[in-house]
Amino acid sequence: MLLLRILLVGFFLFASVDACSPSDRAALLAFKAALQEPYLGIFNSWTGNSCCGGWYGVSCDPETLKVTDITLRGESEDPIFEKAGRTGYMTGSISPEICKLDRLTVLVIADWKGISGEIPKCLTKLSPLRVLDLVGNKISGEIPSDIGNLNSLTVLNLAENAISGSIPASIVNIGSLKHLDLRNNRITGEIPSDFGKLQMLSRALLGRNQLTGSIPDSVTKMYRLADLDLSMNGISGLIPANMGNMPVLSTLNLDSNRLSGQIPPTLLSNDGLGILNLSRNGLEGQIPDVFHPDSYFMALDLSFNALKGPIPNSLSSAKYVGHLDLSHNHLCGSIPNGSPFDHLEASSFTNNDCLCGNPLRTC
Repeated sequence: MLLLRILLVGFFLFASVDACSPSDRAALLAFKAALQEPYLGIFNSWTGNSCCGGWYGVSCDPETLKVTDITLRGESEDPIFEKAGRTGYMTGSISPEICKLDRLTVLVIADWKGISGEIPKCLTKLSPLRVLDLVGNKISGEIPSDIGNLNSLTVLNLAENAISGSIPASIVNIGSLKHLDLRNNRITGEIPSDFGKLQMLSRALLGRNQLTGSIPDSVTKMYRLADLDLSMNGISGLIPANMGNMPVLSTLNLDSNRLSGQIPPTLLSNDGLGILNLSRNGLEGQIPDVFHPDSYFMALDLSFNALKGPIPNSLSSAKYVGHLDLSHNHLCGSIPNGSPFDHLEASSFTNNDCLCGNPLRTC
């Protein structure tokens, strides 16, 4: 009898090791019920009480046995995808019942292509949430207005959906935010004027939306920002004069907007800025003659503007220029000799007023 009791106690202890709380299990099953995944069997493991051990994509705190992490990616190197020989496809919507997982820190429901509906507004009450990644679906509606309540959030990725409305003013209250990706949506309105309050942000990717207004001056005070993408919007006005003084900015994509005025000289003299795309705007004046031996551009695209005057001779002193496009402007004069001009094709210089020299016609 004693041996039987020991075995029974051991069995129940072992069985409870992976058992999450009944409320968390119910929330997970309601979340699952709102989604349909017909090809891979992602949810086949979501059975029984042991949701902290063996439920695909679910992780728990080992001490509290509360669900802390849901990571479901439709594009993955996981064996379940390799065996099926395909990427994932899922339809349905994100059930608000997921908000009952009150210890959730990571929510990734990415690249399933068919998940629609809106972002549950109650997600903004999940104060422990650090990662919210819903990229690559068909989610519509607006970003919840009180998204700024998520003051532990470090990653917000809502790219490649059908999200509309404006960028909520409260977003600037997420002081911990490091990665913001809202690309390829239908977001309208202006970038919040105090966007620069996001002092921890290293990547701000807002391209391919319908944003208007000007680039806020506060952006130039974001000293950790390395990658800024505002391309393919309707942004107008001048490029802030101090943008080239941002200490770690390495990639700046402002192409396909309605920017006007002149190119700030500091943008071209910044030796840390390796990718600069200002193409397809209304920029005027001459290209600042500020290049130097530490200039290093993997890509420099100034095409489709209204730039005039000569190509700066100082550009020949640059340490490296990989891709250069100065086409479709009003430039005039001879193309400088030597590097980087000796490895560029004519397409880098075509459709200007009176450029000449190799690789164009002889002057």
